Amino acid sequence: MKALLSSKTSGLAVAFSALAAFITGCSGGGSPLALPPASGAARPIGVAGPVRAAASEQVVYSFTGGIDGGDPAADLNFDPNGKVDGTTVVGGYYYCGTVFQLKPRPRPPWQESVLYNFTCYADGKNPYGGVTFDKNGDLFGTTVAGGYGGACAGDGCGVAWQLHGSAQTVLHGFSGGQDGYGPGGGLALARKHGILLNLYGTTPDGGQYYSGVVYELSRRKGSWRERVIHAFNGGSEGGVGSLGRLLIDRRGDLFGVTEIGGTHSAGTVYKLAHYEGGKWQLTTLYTFKGTPDCGSPYGGLIADGRGNLYGTTYYGGKNGVGCVFELKRSNASYQERVVYSFAGGNDGSAPTSTLLLAGKGTLYGTTSSGGGSCDCGTVFKLNAKTGAETVLHAFTGGRDGAYPYYGLMPDGKGHLLGTTAAGGTSGQGVVFEVTP
Repeated sequence: MKALLSSKTSGLAVAFSALAAFITGCSGGGSPLALPPASGAARPIGVAGPVRAAASEQVVYSFTGGIDGGDPAADLNFDPNGKVDGTTVVGGYYYCGTVFQLKPRPRPPWQESVLYNFTCYADGKNPYGGVTFDKNGDLFGTTVAGGYGGACAGDGCGVAWQLHGSAQTVLHGFSGGQDGYGPGGGLALARKHGILLNLYGTTPDGGQYYSGVVYELSRRKGSWRERVIHAFNGGSEGGVGSLGRLLIDRRGDLFGVTEIGGTHSAGTVYKLAHYEGGKWQLTTLYTFKGTPDCGSPYGGLIADGRGNLYGTTYYGGKNGVGCVFELKRSNASYQERVVYSFAGGNDGSAPTSTLLLAGKGTLYGTTSSGGGSCDCGTVFKLNAKTGAETVLHAFTGGRDGAYPYYGLMPDGKGHLLGTTAAGGTSGQGVVFEVTP
């Protein structure tokens, strides 16, 4: 993730999409997780090759890079009124990014409006990762730069923010010290009986060991405060927090990935268990080994109804260009399995997205590259049990978009929505719809 964030203008980032019945960070549900560490090696599944599906893709909005924004490096969310909200890294009135909203129409283009323009200064600059909603319809998110807490990369250390109507409030301005800096992912909301309790996120940099942190934002007497609940050591327990949202189970425990570190320096999957008195305990659930195992996860985790975890990695797999993995619950441990190894050709490569689980064991996701001569990425479907992959769409780099770094969101009508960082009529990225 640190490598991705170092190129802020490229739109490289990660999305979080998940099965709403199990994840509180996006939808307010719970997940029956909180299990002991993993053991065992990866068991790759051999797959003959990708299948091309008769899916249809259409662009519902193409960004111009002007006042409407550009580079929508974000996952998408439906707000309580059925409109689609997200963020753009650049563009807007001050060219420092926007929070945007799309009103669906029977035919494209959908109606776009800007809810907020970042000014580059105290309110933040370059929002990655999209937005999260509370029950009142307030929006929450982060920016990788701007703020008032230090120089960092020369343009601020980033902020966590809230948007109530058109009024934006900075919940925390990162200092670049032990509180971390450069938060590029979305925020996970912990709720109880529908009431917002805390917000959780990660940073790729800063912290006690300069390897990123997991932080908590809590509201006390009308004001917010940030608390670091874990600082990664960059070694055995990993380092550099994921750009995907953290997964929260119904017990309030957190699950996430690190890009680097671990025993084999290929990243980890971890759990942060929550105890009374505000204490947290990190457990490494799995350490990636790299090729032919998976390696370097950027996206977040999702869970099925049995507590099995799924995710993607940017590197690793049989061909070294990324894979999809499963951490299967097995009594008192997790067993890792390589579900699919990307080949780097028509099937895609280098996935950075968080997966979407639909139906009985069907996974949907995107790859940031591959998919044909353009090498502009794909939308894929995967049978989690057999490892059979189907390419739903290969981006051409033209009007259909290019480089889908984030995951997919279902609209409840049989369509999947996502974003690309580039392509479109102005080359500034698109919001697309795929019908499997």
